[in-house]
Amino acid sequence: MTNQSTVALPDLVTMHVASGVLQTMSKSLEAQTETTATVDAQGLQTFDSSAVAVLLELRRGLAQKGRLLQVINQPPKLLELVALYGVSELLPA
Repeated sequence: MTNQSTVALPDLVTMHVASGVLQTMSKSLEAQTETTATVDAQGLQTFDSSAVAVLLELRRGLAQKGRLLQVINQPPKLLELVALYGVSELLPA
């Protein structure tokens, strides 16, 4: 279930579109006022390690403003990539 302060990842996040996804999502998250920004990964279908990089960059940008990132509904493959790259603590399920 999403609310007005939840930003959804698109269904496709690969190296070819990651920059645009990052830019769009950053703008959407900047418009939020909550301390914790929520990203919903439920719709994510086709992705590579760029999805992890986008989430880490979103987290970094929010942290610079004293905000937190919460990622909900992470698909199993995304959880595997997050664990593989050793960033589970940075992007908890």
